[in-house]
Amino acid sequence: MPQDEQIEDTRHFLPLLIDMRDREVFIFGSGAVGERKTRLFCEYAPVTVVSLGFSHSFFELEKKNGVILIAKDVERLSDKQIKEMLGKAFLVIPATNSKQLNRRIASLASSLGIFTNEVDSAGDVTIPSIIKRGDLTISISTAGASPAFSRYTRQRIEKVITPQFTEMIRIQDEIRTYLKEVVADQRYRKEILWEILQNDDVWQDLEVSYEKGYKTAQDIVKDKISKKVR
Repeated sequence: MPQDEQIEDTRHFLPLLIDMRDREVFIFGSGAVGERKTRLFCEYAPVTVVSLGFSHSFFELEKKNGVILIAKDVERLSDKQIKEMLGKAFLVIPATNSKQLNRRIASLASSLGIFTNEVDSAGDVTIPSIIKRGDLTISISTAGASPAFSRYTRQRIEKVITPQFTEMIRIQDEIRTYLKEVVADQRYRKEILWEILQNDDVWQDLEVSYEKGYKTAQDIVKDKISKKVR
């Protein structure tokens, strides 16, 4: 599209990590998209799915993850009924096979101040591609412009994120906690932690075992503290 024909993007998406433990997610539709969204969110939040019918996969998710299934013909529900159904929902995902119905659900949710993730447009919330390794979480998004590119980027990054990344986070957490007790200077604590992070010996030892990598990190800490004392 020529530069002078481009439409200014007024969206301001900010990547956040939100504790979804008690935040209710409502998904309308039980097709492939609805199932994929259900599988994702039921690992993090209480999920309710509304649809006229459900495949066997949904009943497995109901049994395993406590997903609530409501068998209703959404198109026959009034606006009032849908609003009452949403209750205390934090996020609504209209994923039916009708764009018009999806827009209607999204509009009703928005009127109640509820976030929406829309499969036919950007909505309030976009769902990124996610890489999770222990306490390390990496999210990748093109703000809906190219889901394929998000997947491609995720696959490339996954080749780089080895199990040692998770173990290094554990080392950083344990050493950081220890340094808070013995080193008053915050800048010096950061210097020590950064040196451990950049140390090739620590990374190589982590390939052998966590204990070996941690021992090498401890040696760095002892050396740095002793030099500070001098």
